[in-house]
Amino acid sequence: METQKFSYDNSIVRAFLYATIVFGLIGFTFGLTAALMLFYPELPEFLFGTDDTTIKSLASGNIQGLINTHGAFGFGRIRMLHTNTVIFAFVCNIVYTGIYYSLQRLLKTRMYSDTLSWLHFWTWQFMIVATFVTFFMGINTSKEYAEHEWPIDILITVSWVVFGINMFGTI
Repeated sequence: METQKFSYDNSIVRAFLYATIVFGLIGFTFGLTAALMLFYPELPEFLFGTDDTTIKSLASGNIQGLINTHGAFGFGRIRMLHTNTVIFAFVCNIVYTGIYYSLQRLLKTRMYSDTLSWLHFWTWQFMIVATFVTFFMGINTSKEYAEHEWPIDILITVSWVVFGINMFGTI
């Protein structure tokens, strides 16, 4: 009886795992910040300054443009960043890690296309970064857990189609 050797693409698994760790820490930080803002609503004014002389500030109120707590550092945006980071960046990345790891071993073959695997990885990570940028700028829809604007929705769809082609091609 001859023993078969199989080679798997573990580099894509590692990439998704590292992205999971990084975005997990970022999501935790956003969540901790949102929780602190619920407990201490003046936190943005304390950190970034304000024109209100009754609030003591680390920045002494000299930072113009970061004064508005309902702006980029307001609770609404931080909460939205937390939920989307945890859902799309943390959970989805670890799900992809598990799929890329287990699918190759269950089928005893490499993925259909390493190029499609990496295209999927980079489109997904770009979508996450684009989400951060647009949410900080206040560009979003009002649907809970679906706040992405349509160009990012298209990027999500492209990423899923690439992933589907690669997965079903492997099967």
